[in-house]
Amino acid sequence: MIHAPTPESLTRAAALLRAGELVALPTETVYGLGADAANPKAAAKIFAAKGRPADHPLIVHLADAEALTDWAREIPKEAIALARAFWPGPLTLILKKEADVPDVVTGGQDTVGLRVPDHPVALALLRAFGGGIAAPSANRFGRISPTTAQHVFDELGERVAMILDGGACNVGIESTILDLSGGMPTILRPGAIGPDAIAAVIGRRPAMRAPAAAHTGDGPRVSGSLAAHYAPRTPLRLVAGDVLETELARAGLGVAVIARRAASATPHHTWIQAPDSAAGFAHDLYANLRALDTLGASEILVEAPPAEAGWEAVIDRLGRAAVGSGEDDET
Repeated sequence: MIHAPTPESLTRAAALLRAGELVALPTETVYGLGADAANPKAAAKIFAAKGRPADHPLIVHLADAEALTDWAREIPKEAIALARAFWPGPLTLILKKEADVPDVVTGGQDTVGLRVPDHPVALALLRAFGGGIAAPSANRFGRISPTTAQHVFDELGERVAMILDGGACNVGIESTILDLSGGMPTILRPGAIGPDAIAAVIGRRPAMRAPAAAHTGDGPRVSGSLAAHYAPRTPLRLVAGDVLETELARAGLGVAVIARRAASATPHHTWIQAPDSAAGFAHDLYANLRALDTLGASEILVEAPPAEAGWEAVIDRLGRAAVGSGEDDET
């Protein structure tokens, strides 16, 4: 199932996509579950494999910015400027869709999410395929996103025709999603590219959609916007750093911990010391959650990250993971 990205395997992967099959591919953010974005039947297989609700739109990955006009219309100058600045890279732009973009890809909306991934294997596959690849994270819906090829196999197994191994993802969390389909640029999902970086390119600071707005019809629906997402099956709780030791004592034995400081004398707890930087914490986050989720711990306690600029994406993912944690599935 897992293949090194040789010329032969890339040719085979492109052929599978053209035949309407699913191929998992590495990107700099997380591994994606790819299908031919122009083929409604192929894109529908993504939803079946993931157990994903049909009204959740997919992000279309492109080989280069020149392909924008194949998928979007009424493209604002700000989109062109941002594409030049950040593509290839972890920024998804929400734009008005071209008429022939399949509804299954957009969730029936008049907008489409587009980006150019910053990974040599993804770009090589896109060039070999010659079209757009719809590729949400290659995991079961609502669960922890995969950042290695083995994670994909563990999650989906035979549900995917082929998995291309591009190593561990460099960024480790999903792309920033920026809505440019209306009047005000709005970040619908935070990621590695923050509002300051966007403002430096377009000359105005984007708004940030509140999490509750995702459920009130305020702006387009996008990937990863549900209150519960990115979640381990083990219950997860965010704990302020100054009360972490107290909460550990209260929780008893068999608790797992992710904290930005070294473990204290807690022989009955599994403790992962996470990087102190936002980028480092994000890079390791999903791999750390997956590792702890396999232990059979009674609970995962995560030291709450600082409420500072640069940590928005980590705070977002941990908040959603906490809400969705502790629930098993049989899909």
